[in-house]
Amino acid sequence: MSKKIFVGMSGGVDSSLSAALLQEEGYSVTGVYMKNWTRNLPGFVCSWEDDFKDAKTVALQLGIDFKVFDFESSYRKKVVDYMLNAYVSGLTPNPDIVCNQEIKFKLFLDTAIEQGADYIATGHYARVHAGQLYTGLDASKDQSYFLYRISGSALKRTIFPLGELKKNQVRKEAQKRGLITAAKPDSQGICFVGEVGIKQFLLSELGSQRPGEIIDQKGKIIGEHDGALFYTIGQRHGLNIGGGLPYYVTHKDMQANQIFVTTDLNDPYLWSKKIELRDLSWIDEPPIAGKKYGVKCRYRSDNVGCIISIKRDIAFVEFDTEVRAVSPGQSAVIYENDRLIGGGTISKAV
Repeated sequence: MSKKIFVGMSGGVDSSLSAALLQEEGYSVTGVYMKNWTRNLPGFVCSWEDDFKDAKTVALQLGIDFKVFDFESSYRKKVVDYMLNAYVSGLTPNPDIVCNQEIKFKLFLDTAIEQGADYIATGHYARVHAGQLYTGLDASKDQSYFLYRISGSALKRTIFPLGELKKNQVRKEAQKRGLITAAKPDSQGICFVGEVGIKQFLLSELGSQRPGEIIDQKGKIIGEHDGALFYTIGQRHGLNIGGGLPYYVTHKDMQANQIFVTTDLNDPYLWSKKIELRDLSWIDEPPIAGKKYGVKCRYRSDNVGCIISIKRDIAFVEFDTEVRAVSPGQSAVIYENDRLIGGGTISKAV
C-alpha cells in the first residue's frame, strides 16, 4: 500500500511541482491549502483567493485529493502577534521562521497525521537525510535558514522534493507537465501579506508612531524619524536625510525614541565580532565548544566561520571576521558544511 503524503500547496510553482513529483514516485498525494491570512490591507488586496484557486486547479490537473486547513486564528496568535510584539520592542524579527516552526511543521504536520498522513511535504529548497537538515542544491534558492527551528522528529516525517533541483529546472519540469503555475512569479514581501512592505503592514496594525530624533555619529540631531520601530540596523533607505553621503542606522534607543546613524561604513557600531543567542533550537545535538562552524546572521548573508560556546540557555558566537549590520531579533543559523545544526535569536551584538 502506497504511503500517504499531504503536500502544502500555496498556489506557486514550487509546491505544485512537489505534488507532481511525489505522485510520480508512487505516493498517495493529498494537496492541502493552508488558509493563514485572508485580510486585505489599505491599497492592497490579499491574493489568497487566487492562490487557493491555483492550488486547487493544479490538484485537479494531477487528479489528487485536495483539502483546505484553516489556520488563520492560530496564525494570528503564533506568527503575526509575535512579529508585532518584537517590532514594538525594537527588534527585527523573522516571521517566516516562526511560521515554519509553529504552522507548517507543527500544526500542519499534526493535523495531517491526525487525518492519516504518513508524511508531509512542502516546496522548500532544502534536503532531509536520516532526520538531518541540509542546504538545498541550488545555493541561490536554499531555504534551510528559515527551517532551523524544525524539530528532528518533524524532519523524519518531512520530504522536500525540490532539494536536489535548481529553480530553472523546477520551472522547466512544471512546464513539461503542463502545470498552470509553471510561469507564475514567485511571491515577494512578508510571508503572509504578499507584496505589502513591512512598514505599510506595521502602520495598518499598530497605527502611526511617535516621531523622534535622528542623531548622527557626532551626536548632532540631523532629522526626525516617524517611529523607531520601523528601522533596522544597517538600513539606508527611508531616513529622509538629504544631501551628502548616505546614512546608515547603527542602533536605536527605544526608551528615548531615538535612532542613531552614521555616514562612516567603518563605524564600530555597524560591525560585530561576537553575538549572543537566546531561544536556542538544535535539530539534534548542540554544537561542540571550540569546533569551527559556519554561521549566517541573515538569509542572504555570507556563511562566516565561527566558534561557539554555550552557557545555560545562551550561545556565544565569535566570528572569524567582523560581520556588518547584525540586528537583534534576527536569527543566527549554524552550519557544519552543508548540514544545519540549529541556531537562535540574536539578543546582543558586540
